[in-house]
Amino acid sequence: MGSDVPVVLASGWARPRNFAHNVYPFRSESHFLYFTGAHIEGALLLLQGTEACLFMEPPDPEMELWMGKSRTLEEWSEALSLSVLPLEEFALDSKPVCLPPQDEETAGWMEALLERPVDAQGGPELVGPDSELALQIIRCRLQQDEHAVKQLLLAAEGSAAAHRAGMRATRGAQTETEVRGAMEGALVCAGLSPGYTPIVTTRGEILHAERSDGLLEAGQLLLCDVGGEVREGWNADITRTWPVNGRFSPTQRDVYQAVLDVQRRAIEGARPGVDYAELHLTALRQMAESLVDLGILKGSTDALVETGAASVFFPHGLGHLLGLDVHDMEDLGDRAGYAPGQERSPHPSLSTLRLRRVLQQDMYVTIEPGFYQVPLLLKRAQENQQVRELIDFRRLQAFSDVRGIRIEDDVLVGETGPRVLSAGAPKEISEIEELLAH
Repeated sequence: MGSDVPVVLASGWARPRNFAHNVYPFRSESHFLYFTGAHIEGALLLLQGTEACLFMEPPDPEMELWMGKSRTLEEWSEALSLSVLPLEEFALDSKPVCLPPQDEETAGWMEALLERPVDAQGGPELVGPDSELALQIIRCRLQQDEHAVKQLLLAAEGSAAAHRAGMRATRGAQTETEVRGAMEGALVCAGLSPGYTPIVTTRGEILHAERSDGLLEAGQLLLCDVGGEVREGWNADITRTWPVNGRFSPTQRDVYQAVLDVQRRAIEGARPGVDYAELHLTALRQMAESLVDLGILKGSTDALVETGAASVFFPHGLGHLLGLDVHDMEDLGDRAGYAPGQERSPHPSLSTLRLRRVLQQDMYVTIEPGFYQVPLLLKRAQENQQVRELIDFRRLQAFSDVRGIRIEDDVLVGETGPRVLSAGAPKEISEIEELLAH
Protein backbone atom coordinates (compact mmCIF):
# COMPACT_ATOMS: atom_id res chain seq x y z
CA MET A 1 0.00 0.00 0.00
CA GLY A 2 1.78 3.14 -1.20
CA SER A 3 1.90 6.38 0.73
CA ASP A 4 -0.30 8.10 -1.86
CA VAL A 5 -3.19 5.67 -1.44
CA PRO A 6 -6.03 7.31 0.50
CA VAL A 7 -7.10 5.53 3.67
CA VAL A 8 -10.62 6.14 4.98
CA LEU A 9 -11.78 5.15 8.46
CA ALA A 10 -15.37 5.69 9.54
CA SER A 11 -17.13 6.34 12.82
CA GLY A 12 -20.71 5.30 12.25
CA TRP A 13 -23.87 4.87 14.28
CA ALA A 14 -23.44 1.51 16.00
CA ARG A 15 -20.51 2.70 18.14
CA PRO A 16 -17.94 0.36 16.59
CA ARG A 17 -14.88 0.58 18.79
CA ASN A 18 -12.39 -0.41 16.18
CA PHE A 19 -11.14 2.29 13.89
CA ALA A 20 -12.04 5.97 13.88
CA HIS A 21 -13.41 5.74 17.40
CA ASN A 22 -10.16 6.04 19.17
CA VAL A 23 -6.52 5.98 18.50
CA TYR A 24 -3.39 8.01 18.71
CA PRO A 25 -0.63 8.97 16.30
CA PHE A 26 1.47 6.07 15.12
CA ARG A 27 3.92 5.60 12.30
CA SER A 28 3.44 2.84 9.74
CA GLU A 29 6.03 2.71 6.98
CA SER A 30 5.52 6.00 5.10
CA HIS A 31 2.15 6.74 6.70
CA PHE A 32 1.40 8.75 9.76
CA LEU A 33 -2.01 7.53 10.88
CA TYR A 34 -4.07 9.50 13.37
CA PHE A 35 -7.17 8.48 15.20
CA THR A 36 -9.50 10.93 16.83
CA GLY A 37 -9.77 9.77 20.44
CA ALA A 38 -13.53 10.39 20.31
CA HIS A 39 -16.55 8.65 18.84
CA ILE A 40 -18.23 11.08 16.44
CA GLU A 41 -21.29 9.74 14.68
CA GLY A 42 -21.15 10.07 10.92
CA ALA A 43 -17.51 11.13 10.66
CA LEU A 44 -14.85 10.05 8.17
CA LEU A 45 -11.12 10.23 8.74
CA LEU A 46 -9.07 10.59 5.55
CA LEU A 47 -5.38 9.69 5.71
CA GLN A 48 -3.06 10.29 2.79
CA GLY A 49 0.70 10.36 3.07
CA THR A 50 1.50 12.38 6.20
CA GLU A 51 -1.79 14.30 6.11
CA ALA A 52 -4.94 13.59 8.10
CA CYS A 53 -8.33 15.26 7.80
CA LEU A 54 -11.60 14.58 9.57
CA PHE A 55 -14.88 15.17 7.72
CA MET A 56 -18.15 15.56 9.61
CA GLU A 57 -21.50 17.30 9.50
CA PRO A 58 -21.49 20.82 10.98
CA PRO A 59 -23.68 21.11 14.09
CA ASP A 60 -27.39 21.72 13.53
CA PRO A 61 -28.45 24.82 15.53
CA GLU A 62 -31.98 23.41 15.90
CA MET A 63 -30.62 20.46 17.92
CA GLU A 64 -29.27 22.74 20.64
CA LEU A 65 -32.72 22.77 22.27
CA TRP A 66 -32.61 18.98 22.73
CA MET A 67 -28.93 18.11 22.92
CA GLY A 68 -27.26 21.27 24.15
CA LYS A 69 -24.63 23.26 22.31
CA SER A 70 -22.37 21.20 20.04
CA ARG A 71 -18.78 21.88 19.12
CA THR A 72 -18.20 23.77 15.91
CA LEU A 73 -15.88 22.27 13.31
CA GLU A 74 -13.25 24.80 14.37
CA GLU A 75 -13.56 23.70 17.99
CA TRP A 76 -13.27 20.04 16.95
CA SER A 77 -10.14 20.90 14.97
CA GLU A 78 -8.56 22.57 17.98
CA ALA A 79 -9.54 19.74 20.32
CA LEU A 80 -8.22 16.99 18.04
CA SER A 81 -5.20 18.85 16.62
CA LEU A 82 -6.07 18.01 13.02
CA SER A 83 -8.00 19.52 10.14
CA VAL A 84 -11.79 19.17 10.39
CA LEU A 85 -13.92 20.00 7.34
CA PRO A 86 -17.62 19.73 6.42
CA LEU A 87 -18.61 16.29 5.17
CA GLU A 88 -19.92 17.81 1.92
CA GLU A 89 -16.32 18.71 1.02
CA PHE A 90 -15.17 15.09 1.17
CA ALA A 91 -13.78 13.99 -2.20
CA LEU A 92 -11.31 11.41 -3.50
CA ASP A 93 -9.02 11.40 -6.50
CA SER A 94 -8.40 7.65 -6.40
CA LYS A 95 -9.87 4.45 -5.00
CA PRO A 96 -9.43 4.34 -1.21
CA VAL A 97 -8.64 1.50 1.15
CA CYS A 98 -10.81 1.12 4.21
CA LEU A 99 -11.90 -1.21 6.96
CA PRO A 100 -15.52 -2.33 7.33
CA PRO A 101 -17.81 -1.17 10.14
CA GLN A 102 -19.94 -3.54 12.18
CA ASP A 103 -23.37 -2.21 11.28
CA GLU A 104 -25.21 -2.21 7.96
CA GLU A 105 -26.22 1.46 8.19
CA THR A 106 -22.64 2.69 8.35
CA ALA A 107 -21.53 0.23 5.67
CA GLY A 108 -24.18 1.52 3.26
CA TRP A 109 -23.25 5.12 4.03
CA MET A 110 -19.57 4.39 3.37
CA GLU A 111 -20.37 2.59 0.11
CA ALA A 112 -22.19 5.66 -1.20
CA LEU A 113 -19.45 8.09 -0.18
CA LEU A 114 -16.49 5.97 -1.28
CA GLU A 115 -18.13 4.50 -4.39
CA ARG A 116 -16.80 1.04 -3.61
CA PRO A 117 -18.18 -2.08 -1.88
CA VAL A 118 -18.09 -2.09 1.92
CA ASP A 119 -19.40 -5.20 3.70
CA ALA A 120 -20.56 -4.83 7.27
CA GLN A 121 -18.66 -7.24 9.56
CA GLY A 122 -16.47 -8.17 6.58
CA GLY A 123 -13.18 -7.92 8.45
CA PRO A 124 -12.33 -11.63 8.33
CA GLU A 125 -12.67 -11.69 4.51
CA LEU A 126 -10.52 -8.65 3.67
CA VAL A 127 -8.08 -9.03 0.78
CA GLY A 128 -5.54 -6.89 -1.04
CA PRO A 129 -4.80 -3.36 0.20
CA ASP A 130 -7.68 -3.51 2.71
CA SER A 131 -6.08 -6.59 4.26
CA GLU A 132 -2.70 -4.84 4.36
CA LEU A 133 -4.28 -1.90 6.19
CA ALA A 134 -5.80 -4.30 8.72
CA LEU A 135 -2.38 -5.87 9.32
CA GLN A 136 -0.82 -2.44 9.87
CA ILE A 137 -3.49 -1.51 12.40
CA ILE A 138 -3.02 -4.84 14.18
CA ARG A 139 0.74 -4.32 14.40
CA CYS A 140 0.18 -0.94 16.00
CA ARG A 141 -2.46 -2.11 18.47
CA LEU A 142 -0.84 -5.33 19.63
CA GLN A 143 1.29 -3.44 22.16
CA GLN A 144 0.06 -0.69 24.47
CA ASP A 145 1.87 2.61 24.97
CA GLU A 146 2.12 4.64 28.18
CA HIS A 147 -1.07 6.60 27.51
CA ALA A 148 -3.02 3.44 26.76
CA VAL A 149 -1.82 1.76 29.96
CA LYS A 150 -3.04 4.71 32.02
CA GLN A 151 -6.48 4.44 30.43
CA LEU A 152 -6.55 0.66 30.77
CA LEU A 153 -5.67 0.98 34.44
CA LEU A 154 -8.56 3.40 34.98
CA ALA A 155 -10.91 0.93 33.31
CA ALA A 156 -9.56 -2.00 35.34
CA GLU A 157 -9.66 -0.21 38.67
CA GLY A 158 -13.20 1.05 38.11
CA SER A 159 -14.30 -2.41 37.03
CA ALA A 160 -12.66 -4.00 40.06
CA ALA A 161 -14.64 -1.58 42.23
CA ALA A 162 -17.79 -2.79 40.46
CA HIS A 163 -16.99 -6.38 41.44
CA ARG A 164 -16.51 -5.38 45.04
CA ALA A 165 -19.86 -3.58 44.88
CA GLY A 166 -21.45 -6.71 43.44
CA MET A 167 -20.12 -8.84 46.26
CA ARG A 168 -21.44 -6.40 48.86
CA ALA A 169 -24.83 -6.19 47.11
CA THR A 170 -25.22 -9.99 47.10
CA ARG A 171 -25.77 -10.08 50.86
CA GLY A 172 -29.25 -8.61 50.73
CA ALA A 173 -30.15 -9.32 47.11
CA GLN A 174 -32.88 -11.68 46.00
CA THR A 175 -32.25 -11.57 42.26
CA GLU A 176 -29.36 -11.54 39.81
CA THR A 177 -30.69 -8.23 38.49
CA GLU A 178 -30.08 -6.50 41.83
CA VAL A 179 -26.44 -7.51 41.81
CA ARG A 180 -26.04 -6.56 38.18
CA GLY A 181 -27.63 -3.17 38.88
CA ALA A 182 -25.19 -2.54 41.71
CA MET A 183 -22.26 -3.43 39.48
CA GLU A 184 -23.39 -1.30 36.55
CA GLY A 185 -24.07 1.57 38.95
CA ALA A 186 -20.55 1.27 40.29
CA LEU A 187 -19.21 1.48 36.74
CA VAL A 188 -21.12 4.73 36.21
CA CYS A 189 -19.83 6.11 39.50
CA ALA A 190 -16.28 5.37 38.32
CA GLY A 191 -16.90 7.32 35.10
CA LEU A 192 -17.15 4.16 32.98
CA SER A 193 -19.79 2.64 30.77
CA PRO A 194 -20.26 -1.12 30.28
CA GLY A 195 -17.67 -2.35 27.79
CA TYR A 196 -19.95 -5.27 26.85
CA THR A 197 -23.22 -6.83 28.00
CA PRO A 198 -22.56 -7.83 31.63
CA ILE A 199 -22.82 -11.50 32.60
CA VAL A 200 -24.30 -11.85 36.10
CA THR A 201 -25.74 -15.31 36.52
CA THR A 202 -26.06 -18.37 38.73
CA ARG A 203 -26.03 -20.40 35.52
CA GLY A 204 -22.28 -20.21 35.13
CA GLU A 205 -22.25 -23.13 32.70
CA ILE A 206 -23.64 -20.73 30.06
CA LEU A 207 -20.46 -19.00 28.96
CA HIS A 208 -22.11 -15.82 27.64
CA ALA A 209 -25.32 -15.73 29.69
CA GLU A 210 -26.65 -12.23 28.99
CA ARG A 211 -29.89 -12.61 30.96
CA SER A 212 -29.83 -11.78 34.66
CA ASP A 213 -33.41 -12.61 35.61
CA GLY A 214 -32.86 -15.51 37.98
CA LEU A 215 -33.50 -15.72 41.71
CA LEU A 216 -30.60 -16.03 44.14
CA GLU A 217 -30.70 -19.04 46.42
CA ALA A 218 -28.39 -20.28 49.15
CA GLY A 219 -25.89 -22.81 47.86
CA GLN A 220 -25.56 -21.25 44.42
CA LEU A 221 -22.47 -19.71 42.88
CA LEU A 222 -22.84 -16.35 41.16
CA LEU A 223 -20.58 -15.82 38.14
CA CYS A 224 -20.05 -12.16 37.22
CA ASP A 225 -18.21 -11.20 34.05
CA VAL A 226 -18.37 -7.40 34.15
CA GLY A 227 -16.01 -4.79 32.74
CA GLY A 228 -16.23 -1.12 31.88
CA GLU A 229 -14.68 1.18 29.34
CA VAL A 230 -13.41 4.73 29.65
CA ARG A 231 -14.67 7.48 27.36
CA GLU A 232 -11.79 6.94 24.96
CA GLY A 233 -12.79 3.30 24.60
CA TRP A 234 -10.15 1.38 26.56
CA ASN A 235 -11.69 -1.69 28.17
CA ALA A 236 -11.52 -3.94 31.19
CA ASP A 237 -12.77 -7.53 31.26
CA ILE A 238 -12.98 -9.11 34.73
CA THR A 239 -14.74 -12.24 35.95
CA ARG A 240 -15.22 -13.34 39.53
CA THR A 241 -17.33 -16.14 40.99
CA TRP A 242 -18.65 -16.13 44.54
CA PRO A 243 -21.16 -17.98 46.73
CA VAL A 244 -24.59 -16.41 47.14
CA ASN A 245 -24.82 -17.32 50.83
CA GLY A 246 -21.34 -15.96 51.61
CA ARG A 247 -19.41 -19.20 52.02
CA PHE A 248 -18.17 -21.79 49.54
CA SER A 249 -19.33 -25.36 50.11
CA PRO A 250 -16.54 -27.96 50.36
CA THR A 251 -17.01 -29.02 46.74
CA GLN A 252 -17.23 -25.42 45.51
CA ARG A 253 -14.12 -24.58 47.50
CA ASP A 254 -12.15 -27.47 46.01
CA VAL A 255 -12.99 -26.63 42.39
CA TYR A 256 -12.59 -22.89 42.91
CA GLN A 257 -9.15 -23.36 44.42
CA ALA A 258 -8.15 -25.58 41.51
CA VAL A 259 -9.19 -22.89 38.99
CA LEU A 260 -7.44 -20.20 41.02
CA ASP A 261 -4.20 -22.18 41.20
CA VAL A 262 -4.25 -22.69 37.43
CA GLN A 263 -4.89 -18.99 36.89
CA ARG A 264 -2.07 -17.91 39.20
CA ARG A 265 0.43 -20.08 37.35
CA ALA A 266 -0.79 -18.91 33.96
CA ILE A 267 -0.48 -15.26 34.97
CA GLU A 268 3.05 -15.87 36.20
CA GLY A 269 3.84 -17.46 32.83
CA ALA A 270 2.59 -14.47 30.79
CA ARG A 271 6.01 -13.11 29.84
CA PRO A 272 7.71 -11.89 26.66
CA GLY A 273 8.72 -14.75 24.38
CA VAL A 274 6.10 -17.18 25.70
CA ASP A 275 3.80 -18.79 23.14
CA TYR A 276 0.25 -18.12 24.34
CA ALA A 277 -0.92 -21.44 22.88
CA GLU A 278 1.63 -23.24 25.05
CA LEU A 279 0.46 -21.19 28.04
CA HIS A 280 -3.08 -22.38 27.32
CA LEU A 281 -2.05 -26.02 26.98
CA THR A 282 -0.06 -25.84 30.22
CA ALA A 283 -3.12 -24.43 31.99
CA LEU A 284 -5.32 -27.14 30.48
CA ARG A 285 -2.90 -29.85 31.66
CA GLN A 286 -2.81 -28.39 35.16
CA MET A 287 -6.60 -28.26 35.24
CA ALA A 288 -6.73 -31.88 34.15
CA GLU A 289 -4.32 -32.88 36.92
CA SER A 290 -6.44 -31.05 39.51
CA LEU A 291 -9.60 -32.77 38.31
CA VAL A 292 -7.85 -36.12 38.56
CA ASP A 293 -6.97 -35.27 42.16
CA LEU A 294 -10.66 -34.47 42.77
CA GLY A 295 -11.70 -37.80 41.22
CA ILE A 296 -13.63 -36.20 38.35
CA LEU A 297 -11.16 -37.25 35.66
CA LYS A 298 -9.01 -40.35 35.45
CA GLY A 299 -6.12 -41.49 33.30
CA SER A 300 -2.93 -39.81 32.19
CA THR A 301 -2.72 -36.06 31.62
CA ASP A 302 -1.61 -36.68 28.04
CA ALA A 303 -4.68 -38.77 27.32
CA LEU A 304 -7.01 -36.24 28.95
CA VAL A 305 -5.67 -33.43 26.77
CA GLU A 306 -5.31 -35.44 23.56
CA THR A 307 -8.82 -36.90 23.65
CA GLY A 308 -10.42 -33.60 24.65
CA ALA A 309 -11.70 -34.99 27.96
CA ALA A 310 -10.13 -32.09 29.88
CA SER A 311 -11.77 -29.62 27.50
CA VAL A 312 -15.21 -30.95 28.44
CA PHE A 313 -14.82 -28.96 31.66
CA PHE A 314 -12.54 -26.18 30.34
CA PRO A 315 -14.00 -25.67 26.84
CA HIS A 316 -12.73 -22.19 25.96
CA GLY A 317 -9.31 -20.69 25.41
CA LEU A 318 -7.22 -19.26 28.22
CA GLY A 319 -7.91 -15.70 27.12
CA HIS A 320 -7.74 -13.07 24.38
CA LEU A 321 -6.35 -9.69 23.40
CA LEU A 322 -7.75 -6.69 25.26
CA GLY A 323 -7.48 -2.98 24.51
CA LEU A 324 -9.79 -0.67 22.57
CA ASP A 325 -12.29 -3.49 22.41
CA VAL A 326 -13.01 -6.38 24.74
CA HIS A 327 -12.01 -9.08 22.27
CA ASP A 328 -9.69 -6.61 20.66
CA MET A 329 -9.60 -6.57 16.85
CA GLU A 330 -11.46 -9.87 16.52
CA ASP A 331 -13.73 -8.10 14.01
CA LEU A 332 -10.72 -8.59 11.69
CA GLY A 333 -10.86 -12.35 12.14
CA ASP A 334 -8.06 -14.60 13.30
CA ARG A 335 -5.43 -12.38 11.66
CA ALA A 336 -5.36 -10.34 14.90
CA GLY A 337 -5.19 -13.10 17.49
CA TYR A 338 -3.15 -15.49 15.36
CA ALA A 339 0.38 -14.79 14.19
CA PRO A 340 1.05 -14.92 10.44
CA GLY A 341 1.22 -18.54 9.33
CA GLN A 342 -0.82 -19.78 12.28
CA GLU A 343 -4.23 -21.30 11.65
CA ARG A 344 -6.94 -22.31 14.05
CA SER A 345 -6.52 -25.96 15.03
CA PRO A 346 -9.48 -28.37 14.84
CA HIS A 347 -8.16 -30.20 17.92
CA PRO A 348 -10.65 -30.01 20.82
CA SER A 349 -7.94 -28.69 23.14
CA LEU A 350 -7.11 -25.78 20.82
CA SER A 351 -10.09 -25.13 18.54
CA THR A 352 -11.60 -22.36 20.70
CA LEU A 353 -8.31 -20.56 21.37
CA ARG A 354 -8.72 -16.86 20.49
CA LEU A 355 -5.05 -15.93 20.87
CA ARG A 356 -2.13 -17.83 19.36
CA ARG A 357 0.82 -15.47 19.32
CA VAL A 358 4.18 -15.23 21.04
CA LEU A 359 3.71 -12.69 23.81
CA GLN A 360 5.60 -9.42 23.53
CA GLN A 361 6.29 -6.73 26.09
CA ASP A 362 3.31 -4.36 26.51
CA MET A 363 0.76 -6.77 25.09
CA TYR A 364 -2.46 -6.77 27.11
CA VAL A 365 -4.32 -10.05 27.50
CA THR A 366 -6.87 -11.77 29.68
CA ILE A 367 -6.09 -14.90 31.68
CA GLU A 368 -9.36 -16.69 32.44
CA PRO A 369 -9.39 -20.43 33.10
CA GLY A 370 -12.64 -22.00 34.20
CA PHE A 371 -14.59 -25.12 35.13
CA TYR A 372 -18.08 -25.71 33.76
CA GLN A 373 -20.65 -28.47 33.68
CA VAL A 374 -22.23 -27.79 30.29
CA PRO A 375 -25.06 -30.26 29.60
CA LEU A 376 -24.36 -30.39 25.86
CA LEU A 377 -20.66 -31.15 26.37
CA LEU A 378 -21.39 -33.76 29.05
CA LYS A 379 -23.90 -35.44 26.74
CA ARG A 380 -21.35 -35.56 23.92
CA ALA A 381 -18.74 -36.92 26.32
CA GLN A 382 -21.06 -39.75 27.33
CA GLU A 383 -21.62 -40.58 23.66
CA ASN A 384 -17.88 -40.74 22.96
CA GLN A 385 -16.53 -43.99 24.39
CA GLN A 386 -12.91 -42.80 24.44
CA VAL A 387 -13.83 -39.68 26.42
CA ARG A 388 -16.49 -41.38 28.58
CA GLU A 389 -13.94 -43.79 30.01
CA LEU A 390 -11.85 -40.86 31.29
CA ILE A 391 -14.65 -39.19 33.27
CA ASP A 392 -16.09 -40.52 36.53
CA PHE A 393 -19.70 -39.41 36.07
CA ARG A 394 -20.74 -40.89 39.42
CA ARG A 395 -18.09 -38.86 41.24
CA LEU A 396 -19.14 -35.79 39.22
CA GLN A 397 -22.58 -35.91 40.85
CA ALA A 398 -20.98 -34.83 44.13
CA PHE A 399 -20.11 -31.52 42.44
CA SER A 400 -23.66 -30.68 41.34
CA ASP A 401 -23.46 -27.33 43.15
CA VAL A 402 -20.63 -26.23 40.85
CA ARG A 403 -22.30 -25.24 37.59
CA GLY A 404 -19.61 -22.84 36.45
CA ILE A 405 -16.54 -21.05 37.81
CA ARG A 406 -14.41 -18.56 35.90
CA ILE A 407 -11.67 -16.31 37.25
CA GLU A 408 -10.49 -13.66 34.80
CA ASP A 409 -7.87 -10.95 35.14
CA ASP A 410 -6.42 -8.33 32.80
CA VAL A 411 -2.67 -8.76 32.45
CA LEU A 412 -0.07 -6.45 30.94
CA VAL A 413 2.99 -8.35 29.74
CA GLY A 414 5.89 -6.51 31.37
CA GLU A 415 9.60 -6.62 30.67
CA THR A 416 10.35 -8.22 34.03
CA GLY A 417 7.04 -9.94 34.67
CA PRO A 418 3.26 -9.73 34.35
CA ARG A 419 1.31 -6.79 35.78
CA VAL A 420 -2.28 -7.52 36.79
CA LEU A 421 -4.22 -4.29 36.32
CA SER A 422 -7.43 -5.87 37.66
CA ALA A 423 -5.88 -6.94 40.97
CA GLY A 424 -8.36 -4.79 42.92
CA ALA A 425 -11.10 -7.37 42.41
CA PRO A 426 -10.86 -9.93 45.25
CA LYS A 427 -10.34 -13.54 44.20
CA GLU A 428 -8.81 -15.36 47.17
CA ILE A 429 -11.41 -17.48 48.96
CA SER A 430 -10.73 -15.77 52.29
CA GLU A 431 -11.00 -12.29 50.72
CA ILE A 432 -14.30 -13.08 49.03
CA GLU A 433 -15.88 -14.66 52.10
CA GLU A 434 -14.75 -11.77 54.29
CA LEU A 435 -16.21 -9.16 51.93
CA LEU A 436 -19.48 -11.10 51.65
CA ALA A 437 -19.71 -11.28 55.44
CA HIS A 438 -19.49 -7.53 56.08
